[in-house]
Amino acid sequence: MQNMYYIGLDVHKRTISYCVKDGSGTIHAEGTIPATRFDLDRWRKTLPQPWTAAMEATVFTGWIYDHLRPHAAALKVAHPLMLRAIAAARKKNDRIDASKICDCLRCDFLPECYMALDGDSRAAAHAAVPQPAGPADGADEEQAGTAQGRLLPRTAGNESRYR
Repeated sequence: MQNMYYIGLDVHKRTISYCVKDGSGTIHAEGTIPATRFDLDRWRKTLPQPWTAAMEATVFTGWIYDHLRPHAAALKVAHPLMLRAIAAARKKNDRIDASKICDCLRCDFLPECYMALDGDSRAAAHAAVPQPAGPADGADEEQAGTAQGRLLPRTAGNESRYR
């Protein structure tokens, strides 16, 4: 029987921090990758097999979940309000957060939330609901692009959104 590898992902708009541990808690890899499909695929090919991963639920979790799900033994999403191990920590940074998510997954303490639909169904359900008119500065296009794993160029109109 092969050893399972556990991966904690701390997801942000432009980056994903990760921590890979085995069943005993030994760290095999940790770092940060850009939050794009291309970089996620390149990173995924370097992972030891088999692996299971967990990430905190954020605005950007959906496309990452849909992209990694076919390749993982299991993929879980943690409820952010119930993930007290991270919220209560005195020392917080992306690397530590990814490690704590990995430990919660490895020890079966992860407060999992339910991902109801696959990406196509989520997009169709979202499109079926009338959306209010948004701001004219292009914020809607920016949000849509980053939620799909694409990075948008920095321009004068969206410069403040990248700080």
